[in-house]
Amino acid sequence: MPAPTPVPNLDRVELMQGTITYRVAGPADSAFPPVVFVHGLLVDSQLWTPVADVLAERGIRSYAPTWPTGSHPIPMNADADLSPRDIAAIIHAFLATLDLTDVTLVGNDTGGALCQFAIDTDHSRIGRLVLTNCDAFDVFPPREFDGLVKVGSHAALIKPMLTALRLTAIRHAKNVYGGTFAGKPDPKITRSWIQPGLSNKRVRRDAAKLISNMSPKDLLDVSTRFDTFTKPVHLVWGDADIFFPLSFGQKLAAAFPNGSLTAVPGGRTFISMEFPDQVADVIATAYEEQRTS
Repeated sequence: MPAPTPVPNLDRVELMQGTITYRVAGPADSAFPPVVFVHGLLVDSQLWTPVADVLAERGIRSYAPTWPTGSHPIPMNADADLSPRDIAAIIHAFLATLDLTDVTLVGNDTGGALCQFAIDTDHSRIGRLVLTNCDAFDVFPPREFDGLVKVGSHAALIKPMLTALRLTAIRHAKNVYGGTFAGKPDPKITRSWIQPGLSNKRVRRDAAKLISNMSPKDLLDVSTRFDTFTKPVHLVWGDADIFFPLSFGQKLAAAFPNGSLTAVPGGRTFISMEFPDQVADVIATAYEEQRTS
């Protein structure tokens, strides 16, 4: 039996599909609507820790779950469906179980696509959407990651891929984690992102369920209904992203009836880790705009 992945001291919620761990930051009696973060493939809630800590200092409470996207410490139930729309259902179940309303849903990378599936399914508990550099339209994922999709669609092939990524130089290559950061990634964090999949075949099973069901046509179809989401949509976009250029973000912002975009000079895909103040500013500004409108 493989050694289990250590589970950090986080809160947990039990859903029909399995256990979701999450980190809470900020005051329980916050006067602001709650923030819920959604990360992408092969990362976890650590992606959002810098932003969550800045928001906490400003009195905003946030929830950073680790979703079942390949870096989750606890495998989901064997019968759990984990297509992008199924994970959107898990997001909704998380909100409902914790009775979170008027939520600011914040997504990045593949997680931004999951947010789009979520608002397409039901946005009754979502008050506004904030997207950082992410998939959209028929970019799901960017073409640079086509190889990852081909390998990741088969659970048996994921472990050899992750084994290769144990080497920092390979893990931090341009077409892996290296290209998502403007600076040098923290090797301890990126190593922790691949550990669950290395340690547990059921985590690899979960990841394959998601990756094998990632369809650019499905995400493009969601974009045809953006006009039905009239709530505020704020994009905060790194302008140096090699996977999601600024022009792509501008196209996405323009597709929503109430969309706007703030560019972050020098930022790449994981701007939440390197430019947390700018991301937090956009979230806080979204609240102030609604209060004064």
